[in-house]
Amino acid sequence: MTRLYDSEFRGSGMRVTQFTLLSLLERSGEIGQGDLGELASLDGTTLTRSLRPLERSGWVAVQAGADRRQRRVAITQAGKAKLDQVRPAWRKVQERLHKSLPDGTWDSLFAALPEVTQAAR
Repeated sequence: MTRLYDSEFRGSGMRVTQFTLLSLLERSGEIGQGDLGELASLDGTTLTRSLRPLERSGWVAVQAGADRRQRRVAITQAGKAKLDQVRPAWRKVQERLHKSLPDGTWDSLFAALPEVTQAAR
């Protein structure tokens, strides 16, 4: 799946994993890094590694929280613009997958995702 999205995103400078994090940040607003990790089902090390290129690109801002150990993450205007740029490619893959699956499979897949995510934790 990742290859399919990344292939469609080619030339955008973004990978689907980055798209996912930016989308979560767009919906949640500024959030603690630990909370973002929970939403994304990523451990702290993986999330930190994933946020670095987003921060270097200016798509997210990472700041210290009230406690020195806490970090707050927010999407920037540049990040929102990048999401808007890449979203048509994401929709194209979504539509292609939806059309290629047998009737009912798409809905079943999304209905099962919360349980699959919970089991993976």
